[in-house]
Amino acid sequence: MACTAHFVSFARSKGLLVSLLVALVAVGVIVLVLLVSSIRTVDQAHVAVVTLFGKYRRVLNPGLNLIIPIFERIHRKVPVQNQTSRLQFSAITGDQAAVHFTSTIIFTVSDHSPETVQLVAFKFINDNSFHMAMTSAVEASVREFVSTKKQAEVLGLRSEIVSHAKSTLDEQLASWGYTLVDLTVNDITFDAEVMASMSRVVAAKNAQSAAEFEGQALLITRTKEAEANGAAIRIAAQNEAEAARLRGEGLAQFRMELAKGLSESAQTLTDHGVDPGLLAFTMWTETIRESAKEGDGNVIFLDGSVEGMQSSLRRLQGLTQVDKA
Repeated sequence: MACTAHFVSFARSKGLLVSLLVALVAVGVIVLVLLVSSIRTVDQAHVAVVTLFGKYRRVLNPGLNLIIPIFERIHRKVPVQNQTSRLQFSAITGDQAAVHFTSTIIFTVSDHSPETVQLVAFKFINDNSFHMAMTSAVEASVREFVSTKKQAEVLGLRSEIVSHAKSTLDEQLASWGYTLVDLTVNDITFDAEVMASMSRVVAAKNAQSAAEFEGQALLITRTKEAEANGAAIRIAAQNEAEAARLRGEGLAQFRMELAKGLSESAQTLTDHGVDPGLLAFTMWTETIRESAKEGDGNVIFLDGSVEGMQSSLRRLQGLTQVDKA
């Protein structure tokens, strides 16, 4: 009986020890699970928003962080670097033409303060809601501006459209905890029918400009040709006038030399007591001889009457006297 009681006591002690070990292991596992669940890692360029029973509590910075297991949880991780969103929307111009826009927006969280991060984390229920609200804000701003313009003006007002949208979106994003970095309008298109008509208008304007340029070029060419012809005629006239002047001077010089020679010959005859009229008669006979020698005909008609001879001699004598003078 004593042995049996001792065995039962030993068995009970061993059972208690096993129970204690199991309890310790369970507690260790629970502690380990709680420790692991309390460790949270936040990626670079992100911050984490922690809530306690669903209410905002604090912000975790990038790196290794601890939270209270079970009670605290990470509601959302907010990226703090630049984010990009691509938007597509349409607007109607003042003359009822549909314009399609493709835009790119670059934005970021205004700062890393807990108040700003809390605003960004809880302003919208999710990212889709935020992007939808941002698209609506840009679309409303662009539609407001485009509705006052005509179709033909829109393509040339890209920078004005961007400026107007920026002024509106900048204020809107600031109220949501964001800052607008940049907004660009990548593409502006119209419906196919409108694009075709615009292409025809552009082609017609190009053809008109080409015709105007060709006409101006032809006018310049014709003007230059007329100027060149006028200059050539003027130069030719000047050359002809100069040639005529030189010919006249040469003829006058010839006549002067001829008169000088005749005068010297007549003076020589006079000095030797010979009638100068002999010189005129000699010139007349030489002229007849040269005419007979160089002429193509074979008959020379002369006035052989006494009156004719006297008249010719008087003319020669008069010419000799003029030359002598």
